[in-house]
Amino acid sequence: MNLDDAFLDHALQVARQAVDAAAQVIHGHYRSETLGVEHKADDSPVTRADVESEQAIRRVLLGAFPDHAIYGEEEGRRGDSPFLWLVDPIDGTKSFVRSYPMFSTQVALMVGDELVLGVSCASEFGETAWARRGGGAFLDGRPVRCATTEGWNRATLSTGNLKSLATGRGWRQLGELVPKLHRIRGYGDFFHYHLLARGSIDLVLESDVNILDIAALTVIVREAGGVFTDLDGQPPGLATTSVLAGVPDLHARGLDHFRNWRA
Repeated sequence: MNLDDAFLDHALQVARQAVDAAAQVIHGHYRSETLGVEHKADDSPVTRADVESEQAIRRVLLGAFPDHAIYGEEEGRRGDSPFLWLVDPIDGTKSFVRSYPMFSTQVALMVGDELVLGVSCASEFGETAWARRGGGAFLDGRPVRCATTEGWNRATLSTGNLKSLATGRGWRQLGELVPKLHRIRGYGDFFHYHLLARGSIDLVLESDVNILDIAALTVIVREAGGVFTDLDGQPPGLATTSVLAGVPDLHARGLDHFRNWRA
């Protein structure tokens, strides 16, 4: 679909307003002794802050774009439109519940099958990243760019959720890679993608995510000059469950190294 820059700029502004509204809700609940924690069917926690912040995001988005659809972590998908907003009000609720600021609000816009903009707001951690197609990537208002690292011996790899990778061939492949690297870290959640976009690390590996976790981060990393796919080299979509994101040279090396990682 042909989207002009004026529309993308406006939509990005609205997305930033939506995460700001969510941040106000989240701040009011953070470190509260009455979070109202419940557990979903998969045993993941959900709090009043998750629900109320998603509602705040929906009000802003639908106020600006009443005909758009929204797929949210807490309220599911509502609406039928080629313009689909992807919303995770608190990505990292387990951290939020334990008063650990490694959580974020993720808002992205998908048009057809293409992710065209995203905002990643770590409100209590204290940084926000955003990008829209063709407009570059920004962290707290400053343009950011991925590194130009080449070769494993200069690379820093950060890993996140690896449960699925640990049950197959990928675990051995990771073990074979680690000695070749300059550094390995496990920053996780939003943070290693922000670090990748600003040139501080070189590759991110995860095997257990959903699209709401990574949609906004996909656009941010790509607009910063990185490559963002799943572990099989496919572009992120609604069914994505794994990530390999990095600077071009190391992303290509990573895809080759982790070939048939599930076997």
